Amino acid sequence: MTLAGALPVIWFFIIGFAVLMYVLLDGFVLGIGILTPFADDDAQRDHMMNTAAPIWDGNETWLVMGGAGLMAAFPPAYSIVLSALYLPILAMLIALIFRGVAFEFRFKAQRSRWVWGIAFAAGSLIAAFMQGLILGALIEGMPLTGGKYVHAAAFAWFSPFSMLTGVAVVFGYALLGATWLILKTQGRVQRIAFDLTRPLMLGVIAFMLLVSSWLPFLDPRLMARWFAWPNFAYLSPVPILAVVNAVALWFAVIRNREVAPFVLSLCFFGLGFIGLVAGIWPNIVPPTLTIWAAASPPSSQGFVLVGACIMIPVVLTYTAYSYRIFRGKVAADAGYH
Repeated sequence: MTLAGALPVIWFFIIGFAVLMYVLLDGFVLGIGILTPFADDDAQRDHMMNTAAPIWDGNETWLVMGGAGLMAAFPPAYSIVLSALYLPILAMLIALIFRGVAFEFRFKAQRSRWVWGIAFAAGSLIAAFMQGLILGALIEGMPLTGGKYVHAAAFAWFSPFSMLTGVAVVFGYALLGATWLILKTQGRVQRIAFDLTRPLMLGVIAFMLLVSSWLPFLDPRLMARWFAWPNFAYLSPVPILAVVNAVALWFAVIRNREVAPFVLSLCFFGLGFIGLVAGIWPNIVPPTLTIWAAASPPSSQGFVLVGACIMIPVVLTYTAYSYRIFRGKVAADAGYH
């Protein structure tokens, strides 16, 4: 493969890595917001939010990196996706901003504290749902006319499948949030998290089965990708590992493990992401726009790649350092030990 042919592949995986990092790192923070209504009182909500307070606001870096990478490396894909999904993307961004403002204001407010608590939960829920909806709409494919992508109607993203993936991501993020709270808290908050993890886990498994069963029927090419030989042999380890992961997560929860549930929940998302990428490859925008057709000139991709090679290690180092500094349990009355 020539350099011009390899650069789109490199950028495809860079963007995928950035999106996956965002999902894993900000997913549990959104999950905490979704779960705050289940706390017994404001003190427990403070405890839940304090587990993420020192680390949450750097997570959007990965989302920005993914979006900027898409714009720089695949401009046609960026224009198609942004125009077709303008409303859900706008709703997601507004919800993320609202979530961030509410996170800070809630700790300072007195009489309006309950309002900011509701805003934090609502912003987290809406952002999570919109991310799942965007994912479902992308997988389902952008509208075509005569084999060419066209400007989509305002609500072209609205479909039963995208609604399903929206709810599935809400359950998935809530599971990440619950297992994070198991890892980082003790006492009553940890007990609530354990109690919530079981039904959330069953919900995530059910949604994974529904989405996985529906996915091959969205397009005959997806059906062939998964079930034609020898693709079936290459891709079959993904669902097998997902089943093994689900069993391991179940036993980790019922045995009151603290670290394993969070790690296995992250693995759930990783396996799901691998399955989705395998299903759409080599398209950057399903059903037909490939990474090579959507690629910007090699000179542009190469120039931006230099910056990515500098920034990604820096952001990874900062992220690892911050999580190391704020490791350990979070006390209800004194924050991190």
